[in-house]
Amino acid sequence: MARPLKLPPTWAPLTWAPQTLAAAGLAALTVVRLVVAAALPVSPDETYYFVWSRALAAGYLDHPPMVALWIRAGTALAGDGFADAGFADNGALGIRLLAPLAAALGSWLLWDAGERLLPGRGAGLIAAALLNATLLLGAGAVTMTPDTPLLFFWVCALWALARLHTCGANGVGGAENGGGAEGARAAECGGRAEGSRGAWWLVVGLFAGMAFDSKYTAAFLVLGIGVWLLVAERWWLARPWPWLGLAVGLLVVAPVLWWNAAHGWASFAKQGGRIDEWQPARAARFLGELVAGQLGLATPLVLVLCVAGLAQACRRIWPQRESVWILLVALSLPAVVVFVEHAFADRVQGNWPAIVYPSAVIAAAGLEARRWRRLYYPAAALGLGMTLVVYLQAILAPLPMPIRLDPSALQLAGWPTLAARIEAARQRAGASFVAADQYGVASELAYWLPGDVAVVGIEPRWRIFDLPAARLDGQVGILVRSTRREALSAAGPWAAREPLGVVARERDGETVESYVLFRVVGGAALDATALPRR
Repeated sequence: MARPLKLPPTWAPLTWAPQTLAAAGLAALTVVRLVVAAALPVSPDETYYFVWSRALAAGYLDHPPMVALWIRAGTALAGDGFADAGFADNGALGIRLLAPLAAALGSWLLWDAGERLLPGRGAGLIAAALLNATLLLGAGAVTMTPDTPLLFFWVCALWALARLHTCGANGVGGAENGGGAEGARAAECGGRAEGSRGAWWLVVGLFAGMAFDSKYTAAFLVLGIGVWLLVAERWWLARPWPWLGLAVGLLVVAPVLWWNAAHGWASFAKQGGRIDEWQPARAARFLGELVAGQLGLATPLVLVLCVAGLAQACRRIWPQRESVWILLVALSLPAVVVFVEHAFADRVQGNWPAIVYPSAVIAAAGLEARRWRRLYYPAAALGLGMTLVVYLQAILAPLPMPIRLDPSALQLAGWPTLAARIEAARQRAGASFVAADQYGVASELAYWLPGDVAVVGIEPRWRIFDLPAARLDGQVGILVRSTRREALSAAGPWAAREPLGVVARERDGETVESYVLFRVVGGAALDATALPRR
């Protein structure tokens, strides 16, 4: 029998004043994020996704298409972002416009979800504050990567599940759940779950499908919902609504599946290829990097609270089998287990576990021990303070820090100046095009070089884009290669080539990365793709 929820005497519903203050704080934070999003230079990944947005398709080699759709919508509203090197307006706001807005709306939905799943204890506001205090959301709210729409639609699906759970069972379901809090909620619903409330499954399916259209790790969302149904809400499986929701989700992801089938399952093969290695000798290093990365990106106190919240949730699901806690665990732990397992094979990128935190912060907001609840304000303050420092460092670089230790400099610094130097070299060489064999470099140059200069990518990945082939046989161009790459081999598609020198991407006179320039002549065998220009 499910145990009725009992609130410690220190818990009380939030009054109007704190909620209003929190809403005003979220609005102010959103304004700050919009300013930062407009001021930050665009990263190579963002200019790469910008190219996607100018060649819309149902899929790409690296990810599904949602990030391209968001950039296309943002640039339609705030400008396409093309700017000559040296111009102050870098057009970044158009690329990133939906990121701060999605973070604001997602915070409100998480707030509502927390209040519904753990009513009467202010869990929604606490969860929203903790998630906003993470660097994961702080960075995702001012940049545009596939994680940005993924996290938004994940939260949307969690919100829909919370709405569903509010009246998640009819009278029969309430009896099957053993009465208590579940049965009382079912009686309140008056049997509406299989009517208007059951329709929330369609919303869950819609958002789950859109999350999958953002990034394939949304499969953990579907897995978590399935585990929750099997363990806590089996009565739903005899009704049509979950299956209709699944049908909606499949309909939404059908274009991505179709694109993969038409391209030899290229995207699935690329992402699935990450799991075929096993290097237990390096596991300690990779696990250490995983933990250290989450301490930084989730911020230390938020991570500690999330771990404590999930530990409490695990204790609550056995033997009581409380549905809410099962849902929070099911949406968190499977991904954690897989990421830990992956660390025995390869490095886990710091942004991958972002999907764990929406449910984890709600679990953290449900902590019962006073010693944990005393950490809520310090955790939010520390996280927001760390995020502010990162914002300032990325824009103004006030802290003296070696370039190699500054991620913002490595990704963002010096691209307009580099483009200007390459353009000067192109004019001196009498070249008609600029080529790069790294997708990030090619995308940045396509973004920053003057619009009348042809920019081509020569990586194999460009072949599956709906972009025109570049006919360069006999034409003179400039090839840009990072000095970190291997030397240009003697064999290749170039009819002729000669080194012209080295140019640097810099921040405040300090070299971030150096590039060798070659004067090349296109050969008949050259497989090049023309990237979109103004």
